[in-house]
Amino acid sequence: MYRDYSPKGVRFYFIYKTLAHPEAGGYVQPFTIEERLMHIQEARRRLGSGIPWLCDTMDNATKHRLGDAPNSEFLVGPDGKIVRRRLWSDPDALRKDLERLVGPVARPTSAADLNLPRIVPSRDVARGVVKRVSRSPDMQPLEVVPEDDGGEPYYAKLRAEAGRDLLRNGSGRLYLGFHMDPLYAVHWNNLSRPVHVEIVPADDSTEVSPSVLDGPKVSVASDADPREFLVAVTMRRRGTGSLRVRVTYLACDDDQTWCKAIQQEYTVKLTVDRDGGRVMNRGSGSRVRPSRGGRAGVRRPGRRSGMRGGTIVTGRIQSIDRNNGRITVRISGKERSFQVTRQTFVLRNRQPDTTESLRRGDLVRMQVQDDDDTEPPRVKRMMVFSR
Repeated sequence: MYRDYSPKGVRFYFIYKTLAHPEAGGYVQPFTIEERLMHIQEARRRLGSGIPWLCDTMDNATKHRLGDAPNSEFLVGPDGKIVRRRLWSDPDALRKDLERLVGPVARPTSAADLNLPRIVPSRDVARGVVKRVSRSPDMQPLEVVPEDDGGEPYYAKLRAEAGRDLLRNGSGRLYLGFHMDPLYAVHWNNLSRPVHVEIVPADDSTEVSPSVLDGPKVSVASDADPREFLVAVTMRRRGTGSLRVRVTYLACDDDQTWCKAIQQEYTVKLTVDRDGGRVMNRGSGSRVRPSRGGRAGVRRPGRRSGMRGGTIVTGRIQSIDRNNGRITVRISGKERSFQVTRQTFVLRNRQPDTTESLRRGDLVRMQVQDDDDTEPPRVKRMMVFSR
């Protein structure tokens, strides 16, 4: 479409936002605006596209103002007003929009005509030699603040996640994972002391056990696998805790031209980071995708829906009866009631949540139980997008 419609005066842009799915392709959340721009350069190299990029600010202001959807699409008219908006990019629908608003093209360009590159990132260091830590799928990302304002980049970037018990009750499990950033082509040096981590609570109202951690001893000389830990945290005053995390390790570049002893610090706030994204390879049912184009409607789940074993319904919540566990959803202009329970699995903006957080105006995509005669029908799973 860029090839077909840019000569007709249509301008196309990609908007780089915070990563929706960290660890996909090995990439991790950047810590600085410079690293976001490095991600854009990497995307240009990998995709081979000439479409210009816009980069969101580090506070993700554009993402929030555009609705927090992970793969949204906007068509803006010459007067600056939004003509079309979709929660999920739909190329076929976008082409039809452009044909209707700008005009058809004589010979539409296909993807095969572009001869785009197929580049697979290469690493000479080992992967898959360190066993991953098993953690609960209800864990949510926490706010992580890198404390070093200069010097070396954060070659190994910390991702912190908390379980539901910790966030709700003040006592539970905390995940700390240090992931090598592929932007820097750096690996762990396993011939030296393993990665060493020290955790210090901000005050005596928070306890951590254990508070001193050492990574595994690895048989190969170098690798790029994450170093992961699970610790127990207890907060006497919920919602106020934070941790100081210090990590020490020896990093070497993949070209074997240098090795450096690195010591860096983070502050981990025990509050959910709504821009932290969700890792998709944990088998937690998070592969659910919103309907193409974000249109309200009903359809049977297909192979790619991520929701199997029920009817898929998409619409917007009109009212909520919390006492009886019912919601009313507008679907294609008509309102319909559904039953939600504590067993209903909820993802809000790709993060685990509960039915208690539902509110009027939320766009929902639901898997509805269709193997019984319950009326109103029960909702098994639900993906929610905030307005």
